[in-house]
Amino acid sequence: MTGHVVVGFDGSPESLAAAAWAAREAQRRGLRLDVLQAWPRPKHLAPGSKPGDRPALAQLAEREGELRALAPEVAVSATSVAADPVEALEAAAQGAALLVLGSHGLGTLRGFLVGSVSQEVLRRAACPVVLVRAGGDEPAGAVTVGLDLAHPADEVLAFAFEAAALRSAPLRVIHVWSPPAGTEYMSYGAIGGLEGEVSSVERSGLAQALEPWRARHPEVAVTTDLIRGKAAVELVDAAAAARLLVVGRRVRRKPLRHHHLGPVAHAAIHHVHCPVAVVPYG
Repeated sequence: MTGHVVVGFDGSPESLAAAAWAAREAQRRGLRLDVLQAWPRPKHLAPGSKPGDRPALAQLAEREGELRALAPEVAVSATSVAADPVEALEAAAQGAALLVLGSHGLGTLRGFLVGSVSQEVLRRAACPVVLVRAGGDEPAGAVTVGLDLAHPADEVLAFAFEAAALRSAPLRVIHVWSPPAGTEYMSYGAIGGLEGEVSSVERSGLAQALEPWRARHPEVAVTTDLIRGKAAVELVDAAAAARLLVVGRRVRRKPLRHHHLGPVAHAAIHHVHCPVAVVPYG
């Protein structure tokens, strides 16, 4: 594997959990781990130049030592920079295999709200980004990936199959489909027949999309689910039993102000409790 793993660190419980997850992932992948602390201050004021900075720098150094103990086979480095966090993390993601960030918890009913820094980085990062909740040790279960057959993405499937293989975990592939527009005006009998035809076509397309990846990763046990409904809702529900949810973010060649996550990724990062990987493609 090429690249390295980067994790954003600000001393919060979420970033502590993200750093631990990142260290374990770096160990799985045989990659180095870079822990990045960014200070939103003028660049001429270096981190540590004020007495109030010292506790944060000490916490960063302490966490670096803890991560070395947690993943002894991983080369760990910790850096503190005087830069806007979004810009620093986006730059660090260039050439990285993975960027890991923490997410804020809001309780079981509301899921979690991703901070403004994380959301902006998600829109702009060139590499896959994984969001981890505080106290969110990766649970047992299958790696779950949402696949959109209208925009099949090799990058998303490659990440999902690799994640499952690295964990010796099963992979659950979910494709959510909706009846063609206008079927609400058809009779029940006609709708049933049409849905059967559509479902058959979707299932065939799903099998074709997965065939080369099954061949590349014969060690991964794959199950597929074809679900009628809204993708954002169904994937959030399916992720309740997942150890890692993988979704795609389509990259559009537009100015940065137009970048957006899309409804599926947006729902996943706000309402899913397991770690969520958002993989750019396109």
